[in-house]
Amino acid sequence: MIKYRLKCNRCEKSFDSWFSSSSEFEKLKNKRFLNCQFCNSKEINKTPMAPNLLTLKQKNKFKKNKEIRKKILEFQNFIKDNFENVGNDFAYKARSLHYNNKKNSKGIYGSATKNQINELKEEGIETQVFPWLEDKNN
Repeated sequence: MIKYRLKCNRCEKSFDSWFSSSSEFEKLKNKRFLNCQFCNSKEINKTPMAPNLLTLKQKNKFKKNKEIRKKILEFQNFIKDNFENVGNDFAYKARSLHYNNKKNSKGIYGSATKNQINELKEEGIETQVFPWLEDKNN
């Protein structure tokens, strides 16, 4: 899809319109299917448009964000392979491991509210909050 800023030659008003491609715009214009939404004139032209270019700073930021995302997904795969997913029972299972002194058991991961995490911390149960991203490739 491509968005063009169009201008009516008769009333001189501008408006935006979407097209599937630049050739589609030309085809519709040549067949005189385009009309001004204000005065219904068929004398429509594209206005000059600046391309949407990334600055060097934006490119670097995009690249860095992509690298961070990749690293987070690598950590997530490590966690999935080496820890047990306990889902929403994280707080309960963490207490169970802590109070039953199960030091040699497999580590766990799951979901907990901020309140549950604070309560675990107050009880001396160490937890780590890790950003969890959906891996759109899997």
